Amino acid sequence: MELRSTRWLALSYFTYFFSYGIFLPFWGLWLKGEGISSESIGLLLGAGLVARFLGTLIISPSIKDPSYLITGLRILALLTLAFAVGFWFGNGWAWLMINIAGFSLFFGPLVPLTDALAGTLQRQINMDYGKVRVWGSIAFVIGSAVTGKLVEVYGHNAILYTLTAGVAAMLLGMLLRPSVKPAGEPRASGAPGISWKALLSEKPVWRFLLCVTLLQGAHAAYYGFSAIYWQDVGYSSTTIGYLWSLGVVAEVLVFTFSKQLFSRWSARDLLLLSAVCGVLRWTMMGAFTALPWLIVMQILHCGTFTVCHLAGMRFIAARPGDQVIRLQSVYSALAMGGGVAVMTMLSGFLFEHLHAGLFWVMALLAVPAIFLRPAVTPSTVATSAR
Repeated sequence: MELRSTRWLALSYFTYFFSYGIFLPFWGLWLKGEGISSESIGLLLGAGLVARFLGTLIISPSIKDPSYLITGLRILALLTLAFAVGFWFGNGWAWLMINIAGFSLFFGPLVPLTDALAGTLQRQINMDYGKVRVWGSIAFVIGSAVTGKLVEVYGHNAILYTLTAGVAAMLLGMLLRPSVKPAGEPRASGAPGISWKALLSEKPVWRFLLCVTLLQGAHAAYYGFSAIYWQDVGYSSTTIGYLWSLGVVAEVLVFTFSKQLFSRWSARDLLLLSAVCGVLRWTMMGAFTALPWLIVMQILHCGTFTVCHLAGMRFIAARPGDQVIRLQSVYSALAMGGGVAVMTMLSGFLFEHLHAGLFWVMALLAVPAIFLRPAVTPSTVATSAR
């Protein structure tokens, strides 16, 4: 069966983020339902994030010819499904570690590779990327809301059933044929670009990377333990799913109107806004559990996550062209993977001993980012024009 390429991509984003909307908010809850301790949950989730970090850093750049992207996506989807099914066959520590590492290793690179495919097709057929990508955010909202309701009715095993079904649907969708296949591009010859050592030694670069790693890493407690924490204080799985969905709705709105909202803001300004939102959000999360406060906290997700991501994209886009791909990969690996992985491992221990105090630690983590923000100098802007 053949689909129009834009619909093929929209379906891929939808099924991926539907599955991610199950895994990210609720996997800690599934592990708890299997009798795993908070410290062990932190280690397992952290191991998964380390595997995701490695997959993004190693597997994603290994596909250099765009004509192989669809094949690569299908193989990764199949391997992801194999490890999702693996969770059905046991809940021993070693078995869970193997499966969560394997699942995350192959699940993680699917989005950057789908983005690469979208970029390739965008040049070939001049499609509107935003109108395609938005289906991923919509799917995340649906996945988290539906799963919350199913858990309330059928118990924690509904998480595993729904995740497996979502990943299977993703694979089936990717097996369909897009109407336009990505064309390979000849590699341009030229002088070698800046070395990794030289790039990462630049003061604005390492300050930027440390800043976004702290801000995104502060989400570790929220990703891994918010569902458990809110359930412990008496909220239903349905309410938790709606709260997660609210955060993503706020994220979608800010992404949609980012040009109108932040056209005059520099990356440094955006990072300040994100850091202030982070200190406020995580402090509130440690101090309050009443629903009105939780709604405010979730709306602030557009500041802690979305604004930080917009700052990252703006900083990277301002760099010379030969640095963009390298900075994009290391940004994704550190801010979206490595930093969150380390903090998730620590969060399991901290949640066991501090409980709500864990979120105060996340608030403290965001404070240094206020002072680490890289300066936007005339030279940096000038180099981006060359």
